[in-house]
Amino acid sequence: MLLRNHDSSLLPFKLHIDYVDSVTKMTCKGICVRHKAQKPVGSGRYASGQKRCQICEVFMKWDGLWCPCCGYRLRTKPRNLKYKAKLRAKNKSIQPIHPPLIVR
Repeated sequence: MLLRNHDSSLLPFKLHIDYVDSVTKMTCKGICVRHKAQKPVGSGRYASGQKRCQICEVFMKWDGLWCPCCGYRLRTKPRNLKYKAKLRAKNKSIQPIHPPLIVR
């Protein structure tokens, strides 16, 4: 820690940091249960548009980038290499192929 018994000059700074940490602490407040998503059949969670909150430990259908419950950033892609490859392959097969544009 920054604060030592003999260093009183850091005391106000340390108290401010402790206050900010306690006020902005990211914890689950139970709001996420309203947005909890069912596991899709035949496709992956991320491929079907679901997102995961690491704090609430839940997959949800949510349009935003941040968890409505705890404010933590939602994960939109898998971490596992095997599932990343599956998602990439699925996204590649979904993208429409446009004919080349000829400019005269």
